[in-house]
Amino acid sequence: MSHKKDLLDKFAERHATVAVVGLGYVGLPLAVAFAEAGFVVVGLDVDEEKVSKINACQSYIPDIPHQRLGALVKAGRLRATNCYGELRAVDAISICVPTPLRKTRDPDMSHILEATQSIAAVCKAGMLIVLESTTYPGTTEEIILPEILRDDWQVGRDVFIAFSPERIDPGNQRFTVRNTPRVVGGITEHCTQVAAALYDSAVDEVIQVSSPTAAEMVKLLENTFRAVNIGLVNEMTLMCDKLDIDVWEVIHAAATKPFGYMPFYPGPGLGGHCIPVDPHYLSWKLKTLNYNARFIELASEVNTSMPYYVIDKITDALNDQQRAVRGSRIVILGVAYKRDVDDVRESPALDIISLLRQKGADVSYCDPHVPEIRLENDVRMPSQTFCAGLLKNADCVVIATDHSAFDWREVAAYSRVIVDTRHVLADKPVSAKVISL
Repeated sequence: MSHKKDLLDKFAERHATVAVVGLGYVGLPLAVAFAEAGFVVVGLDVDEEKVSKINACQSYIPDIPHQRLGALVKAGRLRATNCYGELRAVDAISICVPTPLRKTRDPDMSHILEATQSIAAVCKAGMLIVLESTTYPGTTEEIILPEILRDDWQVGRDVFIAFSPERIDPGNQRFTVRNTPRVVGGITEHCTQVAAALYDSAVDEVIQVSSPTAAEMVKLLENTFRAVNIGLVNEMTLMCDKLDIDVWEVIHAAATKPFGYMPFYPGPGLGGHCIPVDPHYLSWKLKTLNYNARFIELASEVNTSMPYYVIDKITDALNDQQRAVRGSRIVILGVAYKRDVDDVRESPALDIISLLRQKGADVSYCDPHVPEIRLENDVRMPSQTFCAGLLKNADCVVIATDHSAFDWREVAAYSRVIVDTRHVLADKPVSAKVISL
């Protein structure tokens, strides 16, 4: 029996053991999805705390409730480890490790390389390796393939390698691993077919593309599309401010057009691991080919300037009270990068806090999902309890993240001055002065 047929049979009959390397906000939901599809799943992470929590039926990902995770662990469908040696017996491995940017805005491939080298040491003939981490076009063929392939192996016959970009949207209750279409591109046609068969067992729809490089580019197009359009609407915000026009009125009116327009909304800046980071992978790759990705660079320039624009709005709000930024009590509502998540990576709220502290403001924050943040010089700041007193004592309240747990009526009732970067108070009765972006 060929390795391909053996894997296809195992996937169809749910007899395969699947490993997921990297158990963060991408890897853990994927591991749960495979386990719920009927596979035995081994999750691997170098973080011993994550491993211990999973094996104790405790989830650290808000989208995965403890009960849902615990049922799989107790049934023997899912377990976690930090030892690559335990992957020797698995049939398929999905790599879901972080891909951050260095301070120079170059890709940091160290996590992918370390994971791939560790997998190569335990890889056996007949194994499927799928990279899910967002990266630059060419990574699967340039990094994964040379590390995995042995002299006497042929890709697509002895080992199967593919790329399938993650499409997790933290906090999204409508679109999950199961009902979000999955793109798959293998190094050979057989690789694509085997990888598609694995994902087809756990998701509703699989789209096959011609190569891993095409699949890598799919993810970068998706996130670049969002980054560029958010950059456009953020610049429209700056222009409308100059023209003394309400940008939200303009957006809502434009959104009534039933064709040729898709609404995007301004905010205090881009956050999260994907949208602010992924386009730079493409930009970096194109620079190696002597091409300047102008839209990406311009969008990044606009989006990264938004926290400074928010600072200007805060300064104006305080000036109207005849107060300086220095010494003013400013409360930031929400520091996570988006609503109802606990992820602060690249969050513009952190930039706003740092800039205000540099100007001498007395800054505090409240976020029910983030109990503590770390600022420059390893300064730790705890979250304050949301209450009327917190709002009353503030010279200015800044809505940076529109968590559903916040009582906006209280915010409107007890705050003196509000800078609303998320337009959440537009339809609320407000006695305080409200400044929107």
